[in-house]
Amino acid sequence: MIRLASPHNIGQVLAELREYATEVDVDFVRKAVRAIGRCAIKVENSAERCVSTLIELIQTKVNYVVQEAIVVIKDVFRKYPNKYESIIATLCENLDSLDEPEARAAMVWIIGEYAERIDNADELLESFLDGFNDEATQVQLQLLTAIVKLFLKKPNECQQLVQTVLSLATQDSDNPDLRDRGYIYWRLLSTDPAAAKDVVLAERPLISDETDLIEPTLLDELICHISSLASVYHKPPSLFVENEMPLVKSLKKASSAASPQASSEANEVSQQAPAPSLIASNNLVDDLLGLDLGGGAPAAPSHSYSAPPPTGGMDILGGGLDSLLDLGMGGGAPPAQQTPVNSNPMGAAAPMGGGLLDLIGGGAPPPAQVAAPSPYGGLGADIFGGLGASTPAAPAPVELLNWCNAQDCMGLELKGRIKRENNQIIMELHVTNKGMQPMSDFGIQFNKNSFGLTPSGPLLVPAVQPGQPVPTQLILTTQGVVQKMDPLNTLQVAIKNNLKVFYFATEIPLEVLFAHDGKMDRQVFLATWKDIPAQNESSSTISGVGNLGGDAITAKLESANVFNVAKRNVEGVDMLYNSFKLTNGIWCLLELRIQPASSDVVLSLKARQTEIFKFAQKAIEAIFK
Repeated sequence: MIRLASPHNIGQVLAELREYATEVDVDFVRKAVRAIGRCAIKVENSAERCVSTLIELIQTKVNYVVQEAIVVIKDVFRKYPNKYESIIATLCENLDSLDEPEARAAMVWIIGEYAERIDNADELLESFLDGFNDEATQVQLQLLTAIVKLFLKKPNECQQLVQTVLSLATQDSDNPDLRDRGYIYWRLLSTDPAAAKDVVLAERPLISDETDLIEPTLLDELICHISSLASVYHKPPSLFVENEMPLVKSLKKASSAASPQASSEANEVSQQAPAPSLIASNNLVDDLLGLDLGGGAPAAPSHSYSAPPPTGGMDILGGGLDSLLDLGMGGGAPPAQQTPVNSNPMGAAAPMGGGLLDLIGGGAPPPAQVAAPSPYGGLGADIFGGLGASTPAAPAPVELLNWCNAQDCMGLELKGRIKRENNQIIMELHVTNKGMQPMSDFGIQFNKNSFGLTPSGPLLVPAVQPGQPVPTQLILTTQGVVQKMDPLNTLQVAIKNNLKVFYFATEIPLEVLFAHDGKMDRQVFLATWKDIPAQNESSSTISGVGNLGGDAITAKLESANVFNVAKRNVEGVDMLYNSFKLTNGIWCLLELRIQPASSDVVLSLKARQTEIFKFAQKAIEAIFK
């Protein structure tokens, strides 16, 4: 309600809060009274109405209402100094009823701040001084400062009072904060009273309401969760939602994955990478529309785009396995090391309305290509007996996907792929200018996606002359804003240059999201495999793999962060048990059965989030290509 308060509706808000302040729930009433004070600070034109409401509540003589009202009135005085002093007399009438430290400290502050306007200010402060040693620390500190203020304003009337309080603070107190403040005041008053006056009675900056001071990126995320507890706590769900209750269970699309129909669909593995689809200009996601081209360049995409974008809009997947969390397996993988850049990283970590021009400035050169990491060695002796280990074969070259066609993108041809290299997620881009004029001022931005994938820095592409190809790389992180997409691995991208903003959609290969710490403990693996219900298992057959042998299969998988947990041989059939973990903390368990004298391998997957099965099967097949 405080966030909604404005000059146009302050009457209704005050009436509602005034009603709340008469309830029987003490904590609820306190919050209502404090909210009235915050409204007074926020809506300056209606501050007098708010103060009048607080005075009405004080006159009810309800103890906790009076004390809370005095606390918030102190803040009102700090916001509007020398404006509402007429109510001080009403506040002083309730002095004897104050028994809470915060209220007593607030009242002492008011008396000290307006001591020259209160005839008996010395008597009021002296009444607090009688039980000085029994007061809370905050009251003692406030009382010391208030009496020094009174002395500086009326030096001839309260010399004995200030000597008493300084003596109590410096000689009788064991509190170092109180004692040090007392010594400072004593030294100031004894050496230079004028300097003491400048220090103690200096004008302080006005306080302001911080209700609306929320980081724009956090505000954008909270708006996406307006109907959940995130909007109440003012925190993203990832900070307080435990993995034991994955949010995916409440989503219709997620729950349908456990049905027989969904399981059969999950077994159908596509043999070709789907072509990316350009997003129609009339269906653009708001996040992608908020791009600032500058220089009067048009922001809308070409009207020749006709393919609709993949739809999104559901919440984040739940993360991790319940039993693994209980056994201390930890959450998602740590973020990959990023290449330092001079510009601020973009994506979800910056407000969407900021545009892409901030990303085009100078920065570090694009990251150099690095060799693929060496595969992890075998596990040695294991609980079932080993099959040995062998060196994996070199990965076959991967054809780049055509993301932007020159005829549709004003001469810009963009090809690329997303890969994992040296435990970093990298977007490999090949930019070619097939137009008639130079292209420059390149920038890139991702829409919210299921895995929080976002660039770690700006897109560093120099000016591209007509006919010139320019290869580059962009390191990605998984620290962006998460929003479940449909399909799950959809990535919507906006890329700009000096001509226009172009939009395309592609798919994130799931294998690039396999974390380097995805090896599960053997005992945990066995317990988790038994704990996951049978309906959360999916099987498929991979052809042309079995003749590699168990050692080569293990090496290939481990080179892609699919780690071998155990091996055994049952009646001539080699059984491999592996695990991997996605960067968002979701675990998946694998069983591979290598049939003798056959090139086929039977792959069985188990996970608590069955939505990943279709993409995991495709990823495992891609590892063997």
